Amino acid sequence: MATKSHTEVPSGGKPAFPPFAKETFASQILWLLITFVALYLLISRIAIPRIGGIFEEREKRIQGDFADAQRAKEDSEAALAAYEKALADARSRAQAIGAEIRDKLNAEAEERRKALEAKLNAQLGDAEKQIAATKTAAMANVRGIAVEAAAAIIERLIGVAPPAPVVTAAVDDALKR
Repeated sequence: MATKSHTEVPSGGKPAFPPFAKETFASQILWLLITFVALYLLISRIAIPRIGGIFEEREKRIQGDFADAQRAKEDSEAALAAYEKALADARSRAQAIGAEIRDKLNAEAEERRKALEAKLNAQLGDAEKQIAATKTAAMANVRGIAVEAAAAIIERLIGVAPPAPVVTAAVDDALKR
C-alpha cells in the first residue's frame, strides 16, 4: 500500500495550502519562532554593531575631512592675505622707487638746465660784448667813411676840396643828432 504524502488530496478535493495545513501548523510556528530569535540575535549582536561601527567610522571620517577642509581653507585664506600684502608692499615700493627716480631725474634735468642756462648767458654776454665792440668799431669806421664821403661829395660839387677840420666838425654835428 502506498503511503499518503502531504500533497495528496484527501477524498478527491483540492489539497490544502501547506502553511495552513492543520497538521503542520504547530511545527511551523515553532520553526518561525526559532528562526526569528536566531535572526534577531544575529542582527542585534553582529549586524547592528557592525553597521553602527561603520556609521561611527564614517562620521569620524566626515568630521576629519571637514576639519582638514577647514584648515586648508584657513591656510589658503592666510596665503591669499600674505600674497595681497606682498603685492601691496611691492606696489608701494614700486611707487616709491618711481617717485625717487622721477625726483632724481627732475633734479638732474634742473641742474643741466641751469648749467646750460649759465653757459648760454655767458655766451650771450660774450656775444653782446662782441656786438658792442663791432658796433663801436663800425661807428668809428662810419665816422671816418662819412668824413671821407662828405669831403668827396663837396669836392665834386664845388670842385675844390674843403678843409678836413670843417668836414669833420660837420659830420660830428650830424652824428650827434
